Amino acid sequence: MSIQSEISESDLTFEPSVGDFIQLMKPRVMTLVVFTALAAMFAAPGPINPILGTIAIITIAIGAGASGALNMWYDADIDARMARTAARPLPRGRVTGEEALSFGGVLAVCSVLTLGVLVNWTAGVLLAITIAFYLFVYTMWLKRRTPYNIVIGGAAGAFPPMIGWAAVTGDVSLDSLLLFLIIFMWTPPHFWALSLYRCRDYERVGVPMLPVVSGLKETRRQILIYSVLLVPLAVAPYFVGLGGVTYLICSAVLGAAFLALAVRVYITTEGREADTAARQLFWFSILYLYLLFAVLLGEAVISRILA
Repeated sequence: MSIQSEISESDLTFEPSVGDFIQLMKPRVMTLVVFTALAAMFAAPGPINPILGTIAIITIAIGAGASGALNMWYDADIDARMARTAARPLPRGRVTGEEALSFGGVLAVCSVLTLGVLVNWTAGVLLAITIAFYLFVYTMWLKRRTPYNIVIGGAAGAFPPMIGWAAVTGDVSLDSLLLFLIIFMWTPPHFWALSLYRCRDYERVGVPMLPVVSGLKETRRQILIYSVLLVPLAVAPYFVGLGGVTYLICSAVLGAAFLALAVRVYITTEGREADTAARQLFWFSILYLYLLFAVLLGEAVISRILA
């Protein structure tokens, strides 16, 4: 029995609810986007206008939601055939493709214009680039064509700290670029860990994720390589004055744990243990990024209070 046939007929008769449209916006991804942007806003030099800062965060969240809705609109065909995504609103028939496209398009335009007009156009343009990159470069071009879709496409998820930084300063600096690079390097081991234990899903729908094209062994090797590159990069904010001693200690400890899990994925190649190792790295990678930016945010808030 196919995944699609397991969806009850009753699901196909409902009118879309508010919850369905919220789900289209990928709220879990949106939360991470907003959090990294918020941390960058507080870490950026210069005063933060409370009203403009709030507008910036809301528009970044809406822009992230627009990206999620447009991604679900375009990928509805493969989402319906994957266990991880079959319960999304479009595969279940709770939202139509036209509704998802219109919803995402309106959110995208409104978020970019609001951020540009009310905050500054550097941040607005960066948000527009983020949405366009995620839709046209990653979703439409890379995802179904190359096993390195995540490597290049990961740039879309790395832009939010630059947007948050620009919302405060009106420009892009080397510090904000460093935050971009941390997320950019974090993305491949994060998603490849997921693809290791969801390999059959991607194989079924013809998405050329790395384990499907190059095999599990090569994927594990690439995860380890990117993890080795990520960990020192994540410590770097301390050495450019962006993070303090607390950040240095936390990033080093978290990095050691990340590397340990990546090594475990590399050496654990058989049976359920291999899937377990991949799952643990995937879920820890989310915690890792949250904690890095949480410490950065905490230090920045304290610094502003004491200034």
